[in-house]
This record gives sequence, structure tokens and C-alpha cells, in this order.
Amino acid sequence: MHIKISDSETGNNKGGSGALVHYLDKEQRLLDNLQPEHWFNGSRNQVSSTEVRRSLDNNIAKLSRDDAKFFLINISPSQKEIVFLKEQYGDDTQAQFKAYAAKVMDEYARNFNRPGIESNKDLLWFAKLENHRYYSHKDKEVKNGERKRGERKPGEQMHIQVIVSRKDISNKIKLSPMNKSRGRNVEHSKKLGQFDRAAFINSGEQLFDQTFGFDRKLEETFAYAKTQKNGNLKERMALREDKSKQQQQKDSSKGKAQTTNLSRETQIQQDHRDAGKTYLPEQQPTNYLAIALGKTGPEVAPSVSRKKKRRRTKDQAQDQEITL
Repeated sequence: MHIKISDSETGNNKGGSGALVHYLDKEQRLLDNLQPEHWFNGSRNQVSSTEVRRSLDNNIAKLSRDDAKFFLINISPSQKEIVFLKEQYGDDTQAQFKAYAAKVMDEYARNFNRPGIESNKDLLWFAKLENHRYYSHKDKEVKNGERKRGERKPGEQMHIQVIVSRKDISNKIKLSPMNKSRGRNVEHSKKLGQFDRAAFINSGEQLFDQTFGFDRKLEETFAYAKTQKNGNLKERMALREDKSKQQQQKDSSKGKAQTTNLSRETQIQQDHRDAGKTYLPEQQPTNYLAIALGKTGPEVAPSVSRKKKRRRTKDQAQDQEITL
């Protein structure tokens, strides 16, 4: 996530806002066959360019000719983040991104640490969503002759430009994000305010991750890039330790997940084996003598041994001789 605060795309924020508003309406002129993209803020989704200009230019009470009248905030997700949003929200991506921009302006307001400046509703601001970017004379592709100025850049380029007034919504309190005070000097902060740009950018990044459930690697964070660029040796070493811990946690979670999946697969296989089994009542021994005699059931007589059978036959013969 790239969040940048600047004076103006046109290089001048000490006069009227007309030039900047006109510049940010460029997609309306270049892509006039598409449905117009209106300006929006925290409470409205269809604000005209005329209203934006008039509101900003009338909110300059007690500002001198050399004072900044407004500031430009660029909220630009990476191509990876844009693809993630589109996979999550589909056709509702732009609406979700606009809602996120309003939350970013909440963070902008709170970063001043001023009583009465608590959310985006305490600010005068207007934003425009743009879907494309164009090469300018500053791009190396233009300088090398590979691209022409004004050509559309490839890939996902959705971003939001926010114009925010130097004065709050009541036109009474001066608010400047260019103020370098961090609140250490209490009296100075009370009089001129304070603003920590690094904290604001970091909060916008964390807000994106929390709002959309985006899994950001340590080396993709603003804090990592800032420390690598400007941090001292101690800070960079601490960052390496954090990176190592994050990798260990990821490896540990991956191992646990694999173990869990293996246990589930084993249980599923056992369930399949059990499902294939047929449980029958215990089989009774077969009475083959009863089958030979053509008798079954409880009427079957007990078997007679051969020895007893011979004795009975002999006795029967003797009885017959006596009779004769």
C-alpha cells in the first residue's frame, strides 16, 4: 500500500483548487464513453466538480496568500492488493475501496491529536477514484524512448486521489500534514498542531490488512522499507530477527496444518475400511446327523453310538429266538 501526501499534482496549492480538480477529472475527458466517475466523501457518493471547487475555495478563512489552502493524498494499493480485492469482492471492489478511503481519512484526522478533530466528518475533503495511470515526462520509460507521454500504463492501476482542505469543516482550525511536530513540545503542538506522516502511512497500511484480511509479509510493510532505508544498524538487526521469527511461526503453523491434515486423512481411511465391514450374528454349528435323517429343529433325537446300536440289535435277535 502506497500512501503519499503532497502539495498538489499541479505543483501549486496556495491558490484556487480549480486546476487540480480539472486535472483529476482527466479520465472523464479521456474516457468520455464510460459512465462518469463522481467525486465522493464520507457522506456522499455523487458530488460535482463545481461543488468540490467552490467548497474548497471558500474554506480558507484567515489563511494568507502564501499559506497552503489544501493538500493531496494519494492512496494507491499495489497490483497484488488490487487483485486480492477483486478476488474477494468482484463487482463490489470499488465500493469497498471507497469505504476504506473514508477510514483512511479517519486516521488522518486522529493523527493531528487535536480536540474536535476526531474523524473524517470533521474535515472538508473530496476524493476521486481512478482506474488508470499514464506515463509522464518523469517516467524512465519515457526518458528512454520506450513509451510516449500520456500513454496508459499496463496492469492494475486503481487508486484514489483525495483533496483535503487546510481548514477543518468548521473553517476555524488550521490543519497541516506538513507540520513536522511530533507532540514533544506541548505548547507548540497546541498552537500549530502536530502530524506524524510515518505513523499515518503505517496506520493506513495496517487498516487495509485488518479491513480486508490481507496477509502482508514483513518485507512488504512500510516499516520494513523505512528501516531498510533510514534505520540504524540496531534497528535493521531487530528487523531481521522479526523476519526470522515470522518465518519460524509460518513454518510451525504449516507443520501443524500438515499434521492435522494427515490425522484427518488417516481417520477418513479408517472410516472407509469400517464402512466396508459387514457384521453378522455368530454362526451356529451344523448338525449334520439331523440333516441326514431329514430332521431339523428341537425334535431332533440325540445321536446313538455304534456300540450301543450293535448291543440293541443282538438283544432284539435273542428275543426273537425265544419267541420262536
